[in-house]
Amino acid sequence: MSERSNSSVIIHEFNPSPTDVILTGDRPTGPLHLGHFHGSLKARVAYQRVCKQYILLADVQALTDNAENPQKVASNVLEVMLDYLSVGIDPKLSTIYVASAIPETSELTMYFLNLVNLGRLQRNPTVKTEMRQKGYDEGVPVGFLTYPVNQAADISQFRATVVPVGEDQVPMIEQTNDLVRNFNRIYNTSVFRECKALVPRGGLIPGLDGNSKMSKSLNNAIYLSDDERTVAKKIKAMYTDPNHVRVEDPGNVEGNPVFTYLDAFDSDTAKVAELKAHYQRGGLGDGVVKERLRGVLEEMLAPIRARRADFAKDRGEVLRILRDSTLRAREVVAQNLHEARGAMGINYFQ
Repeated sequence: MSERSNSSVIIHEFNPSPTDVILTGDRPTGPLHLGHFHGSLKARVAYQRVCKQYILLADVQALTDNAENPQKVASNVLEVMLDYLSVGIDPKLSTIYVASAIPETSELTMYFLNLVNLGRLQRNPTVKTEMRQKGYDEGVPVGFLTYPVNQAADISQFRATVVPVGEDQVPMIEQTNDLVRNFNRIYNTSVFRECKALVPRGGLIPGLDGNSKMSKSLNNAIYLSDDERTVAKKIKAMYTDPNHVRVEDPGNVEGNPVFTYLDAFDSDTAKVAELKAHYQRGGLGDGVVKERLRGVLEEMLAPIRARRADFAKDRGEVLRILRDSTLRAREVVAQNLHEARGAMGINYFQ
């Protein structure tokens, strides 16, 4: 396969059917924010009622660049689980699992590693970009370099057909399909399935500071767990149009995060259009628009916050729910790995 992005692996629209299997998830390195909610969490709540959905708490992948600070990852597993429950992800409908609790994934990763060469891993565009961002050169941890193979194992072990990703992650899906084809060809089997990358249309939710992406590392996010006062304070300090100095000045709505958020979260599109027109012709202050956004977000976040607080009263029960869900996931993986070993001829003891 070409190293360049293959558009045939990408879908932008997805109408799930009962035969679809979705694999999605998050690295538990911090709390989830509005970007996650808009970009993936809302969709997961919808998908879970139609098809099989596996949601990965990717602690193993998170450790590839947090190996010296495992507590950062471990302490966030339960926090992210609380975020999932608070937005309406139902463990009875979605199978949520912790990666490190399924050792079979490491076994499949090893089988896949035998089917890819070092040059292919080094040329993966996503890995190259992330290595550059993190300042890795010859000192790159091997676990980091090979995590696309581990990701391929995560996807393949459930025979996932659809994986929601950003555009920058498409090479990961291409590499997964490369490995699936190689495995099935070499061992004359169809045990694993190729998958599609679901890349939703529409931009990312920008950061509060105007950065193109809301990010934990940039400290420019509104978290689902933020209290009302914190959200109000963050909105008040949001970046707007730097040239909109006086109320009477015409302002730009393009590239203005406040209006981007209103487009994403305010269901009253007519009111948003009216605010945009007023702002563009002048006479509308940033404070008024921000107050509108504060009200919209508070109406949305208040019930999420309340559910989170309710679940957090018994963290032991949340951990039990996660454990039981992980055990269900492991049963599926164990059966699929048994078939894979059979195809390879290494099911010595059946």
